[in-house]
Amino acid sequence: QAQLVESGGGLVQAGGSLRLSCAVSGRTFSWYGMGWFRQPPGKEREFVAAIRWSGSSIYYADSVKGRFTISRDNVKNMVYLQMNSLKPEDTAVYFCAQGPRVGVREDEYNYWGQGTQVTVSS
Repeated sequence: QAQLVESGGGLVQAGGSLRLSCAVSGRTFSWYGMGWFRQPPGKEREFVAAIRWSGSSIYYADSVKGRFTISRDNVKNMVYLQMNSLKPEDTAVYFCAQGPRVGVREDEYNYWGQGTQVTVSS
């Protein structure tokens, strides 16, 4: 059983930056893939970024490539999402997730955090 807790969300102006953090406990963190997903208001949850347990493979949604960076610290059991050049369309609840392998689909992850709100004003 894994517990995931996101933090770092908030209100930011367009063009600004935020860094989301996800603290993971309960399972050997370094064995698992980690992902970030988001759910914009009134829309379905969508993939944002994912990182393999070793950090050797990283994936991004086209909408965030070049602006967002996912990283992990297997000593601290943390995963991060650095978000730069934020746009109003990045407004969403952001979730971190853990799964047996890195993937871009929700069903590839079996543990989820509660989410953190990111609001980007224009």
